[in-house]
Amino acid sequence: MQSNHLYRGSILVVILTILMSLLSPSTRAQDTFIKNDPVHRTVRFGNNRVALILDYHRRAFISSMVVNGQQVLDDQGGGYTFVRTVAGYASSRKLVTQPHLAIAGHIISLTGILYGSGPWRIHESWQFKVTSNEIDYTITRTTPHPFEAEQAGTPVFVFRDTAVWNGAYTDYGGIAWFYLFHKPLDTYGVHARSSSFWNRSTGNGLVLSAESGNDHLATDYSRTDHNQIACTVAVAPQALSYRFDPGTHRRRYVQDTTAVWAPVIVPAGTTRVRLSLSWMDYRKVSDRGTLRGIDGTSVADVLNTIARIGVIDRQHFGGNSWHTPYGPICLHEQYIAQLGVGIDDSNYWKGYRDCLDYYRDHAIRPDGRVWPRWAYTNEDAMPGQYTRDGFYEAQWGYLMDSNPDYVSNVSDLFNINGDLAWVKTQRRACEKALDWILRHDTDHNGLVEMMTTSETQKRGSDWLDIIWASWENALVNAKLYHALKLWSAIEGLLGNVKEVRRYESFAERLKTQFNRPARNGGFWDEQHHCYIHWRDRDGSLHGTNMVTPVNFMAIAYGLCDDSDRARLILADIERQMEKEHLFFWPVCMNSYAPGEGNDWQFPFPNYENGDIFLSWGAVGVEAYAAYDPEIALKYVKNVLAQYGKDGLAFQRYGRATQEGLGDDILSGNSLAVVGLYRSLYGIHPLYNRFYLQPHLPEELVGTRLRYTYRNLQLRISLGATIDTVSDGRFTLVAGGDFGFSDTNHAFCYYHGNSPVAALEIRGALHQEISLEPVSCSAAGMSWRLQAAGEPALLRFRVRQLLPGKHYTITHNGRVVRRCKSDSEGCVDFRFRMAPGTLPATFSVAAVP
Repeated sequence: MQSNHLYRGSILVVILTILMSLLSPSTRAQDTFIKNDPVHRTVRFGNNRVALILDYHRRAFISSMVVNGQQVLDDQGGGYTFVRTVAGYASSRKLVTQPHLAIAGHIISLTGILYGSGPWRIHESWQFKVTSNEIDYTITRTTPHPFEAEQAGTPVFVFRDTAVWNGAYTDYGGIAWFYLFHKPLDTYGVHARSSSFWNRSTGNGLVLSAESGNDHLATDYSRTDHNQIACTVAVAPQALSYRFDPGTHRRRYVQDTTAVWAPVIVPAGTTRVRLSLSWMDYRKVSDRGTLRGIDGTSVADVLNTIARIGVIDRQHFGGNSWHTPYGPICLHEQYIAQLGVGIDDSNYWKGYRDCLDYYRDHAIRPDGRVWPRWAYTNEDAMPGQYTRDGFYEAQWGYLMDSNPDYVSNVSDLFNINGDLAWVKTQRRACEKALDWILRHDTDHNGLVEMMTTSETQKRGSDWLDIIWASWENALVNAKLYHALKLWSAIEGLLGNVKEVRRYESFAERLKTQFNRPARNGGFWDEQHHCYIHWRDRDGSLHGTNMVTPVNFMAIAYGLCDDSDRARLILADIERQMEKEHLFFWPVCMNSYAPGEGNDWQFPFPNYENGDIFLSWGAVGVEAYAAYDPEIALKYVKNVLAQYGKDGLAFQRYGRATQEGLGDDILSGNSLAVVGLYRSLYGIHPLYNRFYLQPHLPEELVGTRLRYTYRNLQLRISLGATIDTVSDGRFTLVAGGDFGFSDTNHAFCYYHGNSPVAALEIRGALHQEISLEPVSCSAAGMSWRLQAAGEPALLRFRVRQLLPGKHYTITHNGRVVRRCKSDSEGCVDFRFRMAPGTLPATFSVAAVP
């Protein structure tokens, strides 16, 4: 009886299986739908995530858009196309004739869309293709006669209100943050081809992307006079230029008008724009893992918003936001590429690569001088010292740190993207930039000099532009040392031995002179236990007031390798921080002397003479990470707490009240959180490996990060002594600092910060491999290994051994081979690994 029940149960399972297989195609088809209402002349269509209603009753109008169950369009605003000329305005919301609808399979076609009059009559056809993942929306526009358009939308979407989306990420890594659209008609226009709208609270997201063959696309975002958010896509035969300001036409952000673009000539002929609408799971996209001991939501929010705010437009990346009245970009900021480590978005890295290419071609003079700034207007420029593209010398002085900072950013980005072919295209520009500033060591003492000789000339020379640093400037020289070390390594990869020696030699001379006592021509102030800011040509010392960026960079960049000296600096700063109860490091701990800065910097503290600038957060966290990571973490937490209070929506914070000041939001306000990633979690993308070097306070133990390294989706677990990096194919479990790589050719383990893999595994790339190094030295290496999958012949290469030395190879304690290392200290052997076995132990040990 029991067996009969089992038989009938088996038959039922078979029948259900057959039915499911027959039904599954139909089920997949039901992921999409098209429902036409010919009476009301509307058609509803879409998929499970995005659904539209097209109203074609004498108009072509998208009256509804539901994204993941949420209505996002304004029912009156909707989606449509339009043209505005000096003669008038017309749109697809009111047509000359009734359009024609046709439906074939998953394609909806609306033809006969006719609006406008006279020479600017518009003929359009719309086509929608519905798939389970997206809705393709193609607009074909024909203009019988050329005309000048003041504005045109192809199309415009009017979202319900300012709460539907927090903002939109652009395809080059920037952000249109609607938090900054304070009043109606605030408008931000950029050369974006894609917008990823998101809402932090609901987790909902919408990706709107566009392409148009050889035509040029742009997007503007505006707050309407009814407090909606409108997103307009524009297409033109040439790149759209800006309407404001007179003489410059570079202003991306305007107020009291939506006319951000200059008028454009629309030629006779046909243009075609293909758009794609798809859902984005913002919670999944922004998931950074489990961040122990810290507010992970605020970490994500700061890196997703504040860190991106300095991306003004495609090819224009900096630290000041696009919302700033004159929109400056400071090319004398060495941390723009580093922001990408925290942002962790390939669009940002690709966008910044294109930006650096643009800077290479437009921001470097023939003699190698890197223009230090760019802005909407020329008001901040020295008279006559600007280019038609908007780059200029600042009115405050020759800010010479732009030259090394350009090189540092190129170097850091190369480590992020590993693109050797790209960095070769930057080689000549970086060499020119370095050589220009190296020529300013006229007395050949290893320190470059500024273009002013005395504070009495009242001209700045670095990021602190209204502090009158002159002649030998420690801040600029520290940045130069950093750039030389980074770039000489790249010259080595390019095989340029001569340049490697030249740049490394200069760096070593700079370091030696930098660390000499100030009375002997260096920067170390024995009386105040700090590095001074500068020395005038007459030998007088200035900036003996513990300038934090100077001292932090000296430690973080390896200029100060005297541990006692570093402890003096960091302990002194922390004592004063505790005494004043400051939430973050000010730009200097004590006052500059009278005459050392612009008059309105006094009395102390005021602006660059003592206020709190968060832009030095990453280098500060890095300086403290090795000394006392608990202190570093404290200031990261303080920044996150401040974000919870005011959104970090300021240029700086006053020393006396610690309240926000200034009409700008700097992307540098995120740099303490970037420092959390780089210096506490130890995240370092390098050109040939992912390098992990944590300095983890106990409070952060147990953190599990999601991180993208190029095309690898990494899972990183940080423990008290052992850390794990995995991409689902290769899992590496190790202590201390180490490197990880998984390519199409090999799994690799890098011991410490060596750029050469200590162990390389080939032949098992279809398997899941788990590796745990046990020991690693020139005398030998041992490791535990486990594989999952089919049996495979593994090929091992152990490097960094003693060359020409005899070694024994053991498996689970049994000697399986004896061999001799080659002239490069490498040993190769093979082993067939059975799947599902307990971890096998291997060792390669030198024969005594």
